[in-house]
This record gives sequence, structure tokens and C-alpha cells, in this order.
Amino acid sequence: MAAWLLSRALSGRSGSLLPWSQVCCRERCRTAPSALPALQDKPRAASDLPRVSVWEMLYRMLVQGYYNRLHELQLYEKQLYGPIYWSGLKSVSVNTAELLEELLRKDEKFPSRGDMSLWTEYRDMRGFGYGPFTEEGERWYKLRAVLNKRMLHPRDSAQYGGVINVVVTDFIKRIKHLRRCSPTGDLVPDMSNELYLFSLEGIASILFETRLGCLEKEIPAGTQEFINSVAQMFSNSMAVVIMPKWSRSLLPFWGRYIAGWEGIFSFAKTLIDKKMEDIQQRVDNDQDVEGEYLTYLLSNTQMSNKDVYASVTELLLAGVDTTSNTLTWTLYQLSRNPEIQDRLYEEVSSLVPADRVPSAAEVTAMPFLRAVIKETLRMYPVVPMNARIITEKPISVGGYQFPKKTGFTFCHYAISHDEKTFPEPYRFKPERWLRDGRQRPNAFGSIPFGYGVRGCVGRRIAELEMYLVLFQLIRHFEVKPDPTTGELKSINRTVLVPDKQLDLHFVDR
Repeated sequence: MAAWLLSRALSGRSGSLLPWSQVCCRERCRTAPSALPALQDKPRAASDLPRVSVWEMLYRMLVQGYYNRLHELQLYEKQLYGPIYWSGLKSVSVNTAELLEELLRKDEKFPSRGDMSLWTEYRDMRGFGYGPFTEEGERWYKLRAVLNKRMLHPRDSAQYGGVINVVVTDFIKRIKHLRRCSPTGDLVPDMSNELYLFSLEGIASILFETRLGCLEKEIPAGTQEFINSVAQMFSNSMAVVIMPKWSRSLLPFWGRYIAGWEGIFSFAKTLIDKKMEDIQQRVDNDQDVEGEYLTYLLSNTQMSNKDVYASVTELLLAGVDTTSNTLTWTLYQLSRNPEIQDRLYEEVSSLVPADRVPSAAEVTAMPFLRAVIKETLRMYPVVPMNARIITEKPISVGGYQFPKKTGFTFCHYAISHDEKTFPEPYRFKPERWLRDGRQRPNAFGSIPFGYGVRGCVGRRIAELEMYLVLFQLIRHFEVKPDPTTGELKSINRTVLVPDKQLDLHFVDR
């Protein structure tokens, strides 16, 4: 299969194999249009844009090694083709903050992510509904109107501050326990997995109004299986996308991908069913049906059971990965930048008394704490690529005219590492986000939670979780790198994750 793809990648229209030197030359020749033409009175045709063939894309993924480094491929192709070009996925890649802003300012009432069959196919197989990430059109709009309540507005998310703080307190206890078990008395191995457990416990406490026990000394059965299922689903996603459907019975990727979804939905369905039984029991006993998020969905809306299964599962999945990966990268950068960590410690130790747990309002008002998280999300956007399909009418972007049904790919990693928007883009500089009189970057240079009505429904809760746990970690410990870990690099498994295990030393303040 790889040899066949390679030969097609290097073959011209005549079918003859081109020497690699000619391929390189051909790519260099195409760099000429990389300078974006100035906006014209009469937009140019979309056909005038540089174009990457699907075979070139496959060659770079499978031969040049970009398969799990698609975020770096964005940078490479931007150098070759400029800020806007046709990609091998038959969509238009957008690579600058200015172009992204121009496009998103023209968002439709029901923005479409485009082809979500990668996720919807499993749901169709099992008879589940679609959730906020997979639904489209007016049905999506109505679904989001329901899901937004009690979650998206800062005032609504603040009501979960007490629930999250209880989870954070237990997480600090777990960190202390893990330190005691280490040879040095301060080492915590595999922080990514520990933060995944924290994030799962936190979002489950909100969605299901119950504690799973992820932060106990003995992790409950099924919890690690769920975590492994998420990794399995994401890790096999790209192979499922690029391999033809006829190969599914011959190659292992499709089976592994479906097994990942089975584990994810099975875990969520068990928790939802348990909550349904609890609510029904209270109704049967003439008791008040009150509670937090899932109780609200089940008892106060017109959502069908299959829509609840789909929506809550997608919220659970998104809530865990967003928070855990961002916190992993945050602690990694703080451990390598002690002067930044010291500045953060000065803020958290001076604004809230040491004997008191901070409130949601207090942590969301801490400028440097917020800047640290924002800078992490810039350097490591959780989802480095997003998309739109323009469905209603033709659109003009960057001086080019595009017809209806044109798909656009947002290259968030390339945009957030653009030197024009972010000088020294590979340096961790939280101060670039402070409102202290300096010129702040273009807001569209980093939009890790999306934009507009299609933005992440759980954004405020994810941010609150990250602020509260980072506050407590930095107030209690000085975070130091483990010399054996070395430098972490990011790999793309749909979301950006470290390429190896992160071990950290947590030294008492």
C-alpha cells in the first residue's frame, strides 16, 4: 500500500515516475505565488490559487514522516504555497490571522464544520444521535441553545467553582501521595495520565453530578479503559481517513477505531443510565428532581435519550482532552521557565490568603494566570486544525472569489506560530497577552476554543478547571523538570499530545 501511494505521489499525469529532484524543483517553482496579492476591486478566481495534489499530501505524510506531525506540515506548506492555497483535501487552507478573521467575520447563521462522517459513521451504526460537534444546520442550532444554558456563560460556569475546587483538593492530595511513593520523595511520573484523571473526575462531577473516584489510590475499574479508548480512537482516526473503505476488512485501523468509540460510548452510557435511574426513582417517590447539568438535560428539555447519549458523550470527550493536554503543556513550560513560574507564584500567593481556597471570580480575575493558560493554548492548540464549509452564497476571501460549497481548513498551528503576529513564536511568553499598555496580538491569531456560535460549549468550564488547579499546584509546589525527560515535542493524534512521558518534580514551597 505504501509503495503504491509513493509511486502515485511521484508520478506525473503521464504516469511516469519523476525523480525526487524534479519533485523538489516543481515545489520550489510553485512558491512564486506565495505572496498574497493585495485585495483587488475584482476578486480573482479560486482556480488561480496554488494547489497541492492529494498524492503530494500523501507522500509527505507517509514518506516524509508528517503522518503524526500534520501541524508541522502546515508550516512547511505555508512556506511553499503561501497564506492561502488549495490543499490535497479539496479544501482551501488559510494560514494567517488576517485571512481567518476575514473568513470568520462572514460566518453563517448555522456554521458548518463540513464532513464529519469520521464521527457520524459510528453513531449511525449504533443508532446514537448527533451531539454538538457532529450535528449540523438548524438541528445543531436548537441543540446548542439547550446545551449552552448552565455552561457557556461565565456566570453559569462560576456555579461549578465549588464542585471543581473539591476535585482540585483531592488532586493535590493525590500528587502528595505519588510524591511519597517516589524514590526522591518529590517525583510524579506520567503527568499526562494524572491530569487526564483529574480532568475526567472534574467534568464527570459536572456532567453526571457524581464522583468517579479517579483520584483515589486505587483507580476504579473502567476508568483507565475509557482513557485508553480515547487514545485509541484518536490515534487511528487519520488512518481511517486516508485509507479506502475497501481496506477496512484487510487492515486493523478501522477495527481499532470502532473499538475506541465503543469504549467511549459504553463508559458514558453507563453513567447516563445510572443518573436516569436515580431521577426516575425520585419521581416515583414524589421527590423534587433537582440537580446540575445532566439532571437539567434529562428533566427540563425535550431532548431524546439518544440525543442525550450523543451530546453528553461528546462533551465528556472534549472536556477531558482539552483540559488535560493544556495543563500538561503548561506544567512542562513552567518547569523549564522558572522565572515565569516565580511570577505566577507571586500573583497566586499575594491575591488570596494561604488558608483559603480561591473562588471562581478570584482566579478568573488573575491576569498572569490567565495569560499563562492562553500562551500555552497558543503554542499547543489542542485541535491544530478546524474547518468550515460555506453553504449559503459565494464568498470573497483574500482577494479570491469562492463558490458555494467551498470548504476551508483553518491551520491554527501555522497561524499561532506566525512571526508577524507573534514575535519569537516558539518562546513561551505569557506577557504578550497582558493588558498592560503593550500592543496585543490579533485576537484571531489564537482561537483554541473556536469562534462565534460554533465555539466550544464547554470553554468556560475548561478554563475554570485549569485556573483553579494551576493556582493550587503553583501555590503548593515548585515544579521542576526531571533531567531524564529532556525536551518534549508535540505529535498530532487529532489533538496535540507530547511525544513521550512527562515526569515532574513537585517540591514543597
